[in-house]
Amino acid sequence: MIFHSNDVSETERIGAELAKDLKPGSFAALYGDLGAGKTAFVRGAVSVLCKDAPVCSPTYSIVNRYDGEIPVYHFDLYRINDDDDLYSTGYYDIIEENAIFFCEWCEKCPQAIPDGAIKIFISREGDGRRIEIADTFT
Repeated sequence: MIFHSNDVSETERIGAELAKDLKPGSFAALYGDLGAGKTAFVRGAVSVLCKDAPVCSPTYSIVNRYDGEIPVYHFDLYRINDDDDLYSTGYYDIIEENAIFFCEWCEKCPQAIPDGAIKIFISREGDGRRIEIADTFT
């Protein structure tokens, strides 16, 4: 599926729509350049899954947890250099939890993305964004 967003609020709305179909174990792998809108997309999704959770980029913390009926983990792999770095964050233990997962910068550690992950590619398109959602959970 391909969507076009003209501003941050539309990107958030597209994320919110996707969130309605997620269930425990869902893993959304986000790809895109710096400033493409990955965190805005996650913010929209989390607004549905964990009402009133303050979503911010986990660039420095690596992972944020948002509490709702189903916990949501939001990873950012921008500062991860290799699988050893990722392992030291507890990533592999966390993704075994009964939760929903969003992971930014998946191009940094493609081997760590679970089979069946929803892949979301966000790119600039003029003044807006192109959001392609490929693969979905069954």
